[in-house]
Amino acid sequence: MTAPEPADGLGPWQQFLCRACGLIYDEGEGDPDSGLRPGTRFADIPEDWACPICGVTKADFEPYVRRAQAAPTPVSVAPQRRPGVVIVGGGVSGWSVAEAIRAEDACVPITLVTACDGGLYNKPELSVALGRGLSPEVLRREAGAAAAARLGLRLMAETVAVGLSPDRYSLRTTRGTLPYTHLVLAHGARPALPASLDPTLCWRVNDLAAWSSLHAELARGPRTVAVVGAGMVGCELAEDLARAGHAVTLVGAEALPLPELLPDQAGRRLLAGLEGLGVRYRGNSLVDGLNRGPDGTIALALTDGTRLAAATVIAATGLATPSRLVRSAGLAFERGIVVDPSTLRTSGPDIFALGDCISIGGQPCRFIEPVARQAATIAGTILGREPPGYAHTAPVIRLKTRSAPIVLHGTPVVGAPWHVVEDSEHRLAMEQRQGDAVTAWLAA
Repeated sequence: MTAPEPADGLGPWQQFLCRACGLIYDEGEGDPDSGLRPGTRFADIPEDWACPICGVTKADFEPYVRRAQAAPTPVSVAPQRRPGVVIVGGGVSGWSVAEAIRAEDACVPITLVTACDGGLYNKPELSVALGRGLSPEVLRREAGAAAAARLGLRLMAETVAVGLSPDRYSLRTTRGTLPYTHLVLAHGARPALPASLDPTLCWRVNDLAAWSSLHAELARGPRTVAVVGAGMVGCELAEDLARAGHAVTLVGAEALPLPELLPDQAGRRLLAGLEGLGVRYRGNSLVDGLNRGPDGTIALALTDGTRLAAATVIAATGLATPSRLVRSAGLAFERGIVVDPSTLRTSGPDIFALGDCISIGGQPCRFIEPVARQAATIAGTILGREPPGYAHTAPVIRLKTRSAPIVLHGTPVVGAPWHVVEDSEHRLAMEQRQGDAVTAWLAA
């Protein structure tokens, strides 16, 4: 529900963007779940209000002005061998590059190729949407066709990139071959599914289309759900499902969730928060196989010989960057598309990459927060603006589990000791040190 047109003399309702996760706070819509009724001006929000998605405070929001609709750029311009910028990927990374280019140049031809319909949505919301009662229609901010018209670009939806020839500056797709002057790879990462998990028997939630189908199944009423994988996404989904009224079992490979990120004290707080919502945790467990029974339920065979039964199984077992396209083109690949850490250029001429599909120093970069800066760097370079360059830093990790929110700064070293700064009923603070320098710290 949106408030009627404002009558407070302060002008139209404004929007504010969370720099950490991309959530947009609309004054006209407010945030009823946090007690902010529709029509609440941003200036009137209490300073301790937290982003409902990632938990940052009001200070981490900035005014957001969506670029006005431009006159569509003609696709058939004067003949040239390499006409314009081609972007592969219709997620937040691909659209962010298009927005950044259009903010500086209204004329350069842009073609966006995406295997989905190209609709714009805020991906971090997927892991908290059920508990907040959000529908696919609410999650979709803008239809792909509308965004393409607004930005004056050519959208090739439901189109897959199947081949790349860097020497010929051409991209082969299921709808023909596209020449380009610059190519931007923003096709993200896909769920990494272990061989023991039959893909026909488990859901993978990595985009709005998959989440929408899962939403339709779960909307039929409370169900028993098994979430396989106790990483960030698995823990967030388990809490979200429990808040939506489902009976949830979370299966983790270690005794505590998120062992690769959290020290035991923080892991125990997280587990206590999840269990307080009714989530059942099966630690030190791996799934050996899935099998659908005559009654439609799915049996999960665990490696310790025990079995679980669930009506719905969701795999949250990590992500992997598709490599066939870039490897066949001869681009450097190491757990992601290798890019220069300052320019985000790949090893191919005039080819850039950003978002979930890249790696810097051999490490994947799978967080939303850096995408806007990555997009601005690429856009400035393509347009010859000589941007200052991208400086990659470890993003702040915010676990969206309201039962036990955790914020992690820096780059934790697995196996290095954590030192307790504060451990009380309401707060846990810990840090890792290297000499006299604090290299990582967390608050829970």
